[in-house]
Amino acid sequence: MTTELKSADIGMIQRIIPHRYPFLLVDRVENIDGFQSATGIKNVTMNEPHFQGHFPGHPIMPGVTIVEAMAQTAAVMVGVALDLADKNLLVYFMAIDKCKFRRMVVPGDVLKLNLTTVRGKPGGKVWKFAGVAEVDGEMACEVEFTAMMDLPST
Repeated sequence: MTTELKSADIGMIQRIIPHRYPFLLVDRVENIDGFQSATGIKNVTMNEPHFQGHFPGHPIMPGVTIVEAMAQTAAVMVGVALDLADKNLLVYFMAIDKCKFRRMVVPGDVLKLNLTTVRGKPGGKVWKFAGVAEVDGEMACEVEFTAMMDLPST
């Protein structure tokens, strides 16, 4: 039995998660395998506001934004798998564990955000994910995080 892999473009991403500029940090999510795994794509550009102060003359993507991009990828993965477009999904960090930064991420890089679900199920609110962010096949960050996914009543 084969699973059809899905993807989400920026339009679908914005239908699933509420993030918008300047805090929408993922451009595309590919290879969505149900709610098991997915790969986010983040095109890092000098136009992003955090580069004004981090650091002038030596722009480096802040580590917290790399982790946030992985969390957004995970939310989109679950949102696509569970058909949550236009359902006002809210996602909150509960824990960030085993986070390590291995390489600087700079303007011009394409950040690949590889996410897998460690724990979570349809209908459940608390999910745990493992993520690895890479640039050109080189690890930039690895992390595990727990998030609460909430669909507010309308």
